[in-house]
Amino acid sequence: MALAQLKLLVNLARIDGEVAERERKYITTIGLANGIPSEEITLLLDQHHDNIYLPDLNNEQKFQYLVSLVQLMKIDERLYQEEIRYCATVASRLGYDKAVLFDLMLHVREAMQQKEMEALQQITEQYLFKK
Repeated sequence: MALAQLKLLVNLARIDGEVAERERKYITTIGLANGIPSEEITLLLDQHHDNIYLPDLNNEQKFQYLVSLVQLMKIDERLYQEEIRYCATVASRLGYDKAVLFDLMLHVREAMQQKEMEALQQITEQYLFKK
C-alpha cells in the first residue's frame, strides 16, 4: 500500500520537472515511516511511474493518500495547474468527487494536529461516492 502512495507522490513531485529537496525529504520521510528502505525510495524518486495500482483502501487510508498529496503540492508554496489536475485525477480514482480538492487545499497544512485531521476527514467523506 505504501509503495503505491510513494509512487503517486513521486509523480506529483516530478510534474514541474524536478523533485525539490523539500519534496524529496517529505517523500523519504513517508517511505521510511512505512518501512520502505531508503535505497528503494531513492530509486523511486528518479523514475516516473505509470499505471499505479491503487489497492483496496478504507476511507481513512484514502484520506491519508489525499492529504499527503495536497501537503506535497503545497510544500514549495507554489501551485501549478498540472499538479491540481493530477491530484483531482487521483482523488477521482480513490472514489472522491474532484471538488474535494477545494476543501483540502483550504485546510491542509504541513503540520496538523490530530483533531484538525479528524475534522477534515469528516468534511471530505461527504465527497466520497456511495457504492
